[in-house]
Amino acid sequence: MDDRVAGALSLPDDWPAHPDLSLALNRMGSFDWDLGTGLMHMDQAALDVFDLTPEEYDGRPASLAHRVPTDEAQRLDGMVSQALKSGLINYGAYFRIQRRDGTLRWTHTQGFVHRDGTGRPRRIIGIVRDATQELADSSARQELDLERRRRTSLVEGTTAALAHARTVKDVIAVLKNSQGLAHLGATSLVMGLLESGRIHLVADGPEGAYVPGTRFTRVDEQYPMSEVVRTLAPRFIESAEDFATSYPVLWPNISHLGITAAAYMPLIAQARPIGALGLLYRDKAGFTPDERNLLMALGTSIAQSLQRAMLYEQEHDLAEGLQQAMLPRRIPAVPGAQVAVRYRSARLGRDIGGDWYDLIPLPGGRVGAVIGDVQGHDTHAAAVMGQLRIVLRAYAAEGHSPATVMARASVFLHELDTDRFATCTYAEVDLTTGVVQVVRAGHVDPLVRDVDGGCRRLPAEGGLPLGLSAEFGRLEYPVSTAELDPGQTMILFTDGLVELPGSDLDEGMQLLTTLVSNGPQNLQKLADELCDAVDVRGGQDDVALLLLRRRAAQAPQPGGRLRQHVAQNDPEALSSARHMIRAAVRAWGAKERADEIELAADELTTNALMHTDGGAVVTIRVMAGSERRLRVDVEDRSSALPRRRDAGAEGVSGRGLMLVDRLADVWGVESRGSGKCVWCEFLIPERA
Repeated sequence: MDDRVAGALSLPDDWPAHPDLSLALNRMGSFDWDLGTGLMHMDQAALDVFDLTPEEYDGRPASLAHRVPTDEAQRLDGMVSQALKSGLINYGAYFRIQRRDGTLRWTHTQGFVHRDGTGRPRRIIGIVRDATQELADSSARQELDLERRRRTSLVEGTTAALAHARTVKDVIAVLKNSQGLAHLGATSLVMGLLESGRIHLVADGPEGAYVPGTRFTRVDEQYPMSEVVRTLAPRFIESAEDFATSYPVLWPNISHLGITAAAYMPLIAQARPIGALGLLYRDKAGFTPDERNLLMALGTSIAQSLQRAMLYEQEHDLAEGLQQAMLPRRIPAVPGAQVAVRYRSARLGRDIGGDWYDLIPLPGGRVGAVIGDVQGHDTHAAAVMGQLRIVLRAYAAEGHSPATVMARASVFLHELDTDRFATCTYAEVDLTTGVVQVVRAGHVDPLVRDVDGGCRRLPAEGGLPLGLSAEFGRLEYPVSTAELDPGQTMILFTDGLVELPGSDLDEGMQLLTTLVSNGPQNLQKLADELCDAVDVRGGQDDVALLLLRRRAAQAPQPGGRLRQHVAQNDPEALSSARHMIRAAVRAWGAKERADEIELAADELTTNALMHTDGGAVVTIRVMAGSERRLRVDVEDRSSALPRRRDAGAEGVSGRGLMLVDRLADVWGVESRGSGKCVWCEFLIPERA
């Protein structure tokens, strides 16, 4: 069988080739190094690798030194020594040699260490070869792999950057500013979004690239973006001639840009087109398969980001419209006060929440200032907020005291049968007297900024949040009374203004106090700076802010009044009522009768608390008429009328009405449907 095969084939005479010929043809030479004598035999092919003639080589390795750079020789000697000492039988290394013309060439050597019976090395037999082409091919492969990894990294990096883009403008900014175009070699990009059967151009490439009349184009027109939207397939334009032939309407308008190639990708999300992306190139001819795959992957990532951005913008517009509808459309002008309000939406979620502000004009030169926060950051919270704001405004406009307004609002929220509660602060300010009655339902304390810029808290005893107080039957809301001098500013805000990541509320309040103290005098600018500070520190909660500054004192309006509820066994409320009366009398120009008025009001209030069940409501006001009169009303829920009686020499009671009769110019009792009202009036001089 072997004879038949051999006879059938015609083989050359020199087959098989001698090993020396195989080595020479592959630019490889051999050497035999005797370690005992130090002599190294090198054949002609090996000498050719070192660019040496037989006359230049004396059989010793030292004669090769002028061909091997010093650092390479040291590295090679160290490697051989290590192989001999460690017992290895093979070694290999790449090193450079310096040729006759001074250039460097990569060379590879591989040796076999022959040892005797004791393991002692005796000879090294090996080869040397020219490795220039091998390393060049390897370097090319490495560069190709590096380029592929770079392109893959480009897509991953662009995708990661797009993940943070919230709007269409953000997506375009990422594509233009992430250096992605430069890495891809593109000169510029164009992008269009599909809107009602037309393509809206939202990014139009470099300056001078916009073509008039292409801001909106139909899908059936002869434009590259229209084509890829129709076909749902990418379009790669590989030459200027291809561009001019395929799109004769567009090309004359952009031929001056020097575009030689372009790639247009449809932007497809959830199996439907939402737009198209075009990348324009200069000095490029054609696209490799890898480039095409890369661009299509990039188009898919961009499409997903664009769809997310468009959905976000739709939700944002809806949320913003709903929020604005729930907040007051305008803040009324209030004589005697300057007002600034702000609402800053949350930076997470749906940009909508339950924070609100309101300003309620009241009779007699008074105004109600409200700040509140319904639990949650969604449309439900906004809906509850809108209802609660309207109800609280209605209760205040009906003339109820601040404590009653808050209690009724809590009952309303509880009866809504919602799982939300709300914190709130209601401040009723008499701009004539400067008296402020504050009721707080689980909310943060207001701040007061003085004329000189100093800022401090306005402490107010608080009750439970709205909704919870009704649920637990604790509807008592204490009223704290303070005075707001002309030029002073009261600052109401929600907790989003003072929340600091990783810090407690006290630190946020200290920072806010510092910002207010150092802020501008202008109320609108101060409000802007406070909201900007939240953006700088990355606050994630929504913020409502109301600033109210009292102007110069004005004369009291007839019918103006201040009211305070005083509960039984509540000395703080009684003290607050005295404070209110003292401030009002002083502000209304009746300082010389302040002691008389305060004492009479105190006697009437004490009688109501001692001889009736329940609390009393104290009201002080300036009456209209030919004479200026100040009237104090004390209402209670008892129908039993008081009577004046003689206390006797040793009596400890019975002198209250006697004092009122002596101090007041006139006093009396009026029956009411739910009780009675004991009143007294004082003549006060006209103001200068």
